[in-house]
Amino acid sequence: MSEPVVPNVVTAPEHHTRRRYEVRHVTTYDYENDVTASYGRACLRPRDTPWQDVVSHVTRVEPQPDVLDEGEDFFGNFSHYLEITQPHRRLAVSKTSIIDVEWPAVDLAALDRWSVAEAAAALGQDAAVDPTERARYLLPSALVTLQDEVRDFAATLAWPERPLGQAIAAVTHEIWRDFSYDKTATSTRTTLPEVLAKRAGVCQDFAHLACAVFRAAGLPSRYVSGYIETSPPPGKVKLAGSDATHAWSAVMVPGGRWVDLDPTNNHLADSRYLVTAWGRDFRDVSPLKGVIFSEGGSSTLTVAVDVVRLD
Repeated sequence: MSEPVVPNVVTAPEHHTRRRYEVRHVTTYDYENDVTASYGRACLRPRDTPWQDVVSHVTRVEPQPDVLDEGEDFFGNFSHYLEITQPHRRLAVSKTSIIDVEWPAVDLAALDRWSVAEAAAALGQDAAVDPTERARYLLPSALVTLQDEVRDFAATLAWPERPLGQAIAAVTHEIWRDFSYDKTATSTRTTLPEVLAKRAGVCQDFAHLACAVFRAAGLPSRYVSGYIETSPPPGKVKLAGSDATHAWSAVMVPGGRWVDLDPTNNHLADSRYLVTAWGRDFRDVSPLKGVIFSEGGSSTLTVAVDVVRLD
């Protein structure tokens, strides 16, 4: 296989400076008829990481829940359980977080000292790498599946002899280049073969696809959920509530380090990226999921997100 031109992945030094953000996220369910009981599980509180400090976090639920517990899940994320047993026709869950963030720049060229196959072998032999964590993010999961067509696609980006840094750049750039961002193309149940057939999707789909490429190549990869700072079009004012949750992928490299990459935007993660949780795929880190008891009727979901830089 001939060596392709190394793809260009957007990065800029000014996006690796330390900065502070306020994140406001409000999820509202409106029901046509009374809900007599609601039981939910959520990932709401951002996590502290080597590059991210959570200065403050407040969660509010209306109506007042009978139970609102916070703990740590299998992946080290903050996990919330809520239980409401009073009749209600609206459920509003809001969170406000203040976060300091400073992501380091990644030297992809330095990673080219390993090929993809050499990196995978090194991770398997490194005593400093937790074998349980390695296996957790290496095996297929419910939404990161490795059917033949997925493996075939992975082989076009991360074949065994390809230098590791080039492979990471290719996954980031070529999914961005070859797949259309289309909110109508997929749902939370869309499979990776369907994404490949449509060549369209949203950040969740592209993060799953990137994870699948790396796992097929023998490199552990996790799904990351959070936010990204956005800017309005030139001459326009940013509207309140116009931001959204975001998702990207991270791949483990020799030494057990993680490189976060965003194939939706052709970026490596930088100080505009705010982490809430990570897991094997979206189902591990859903912002809010659960069960309600009701007589039926329609319901509507409204989500408003603001990511505001404070400095």
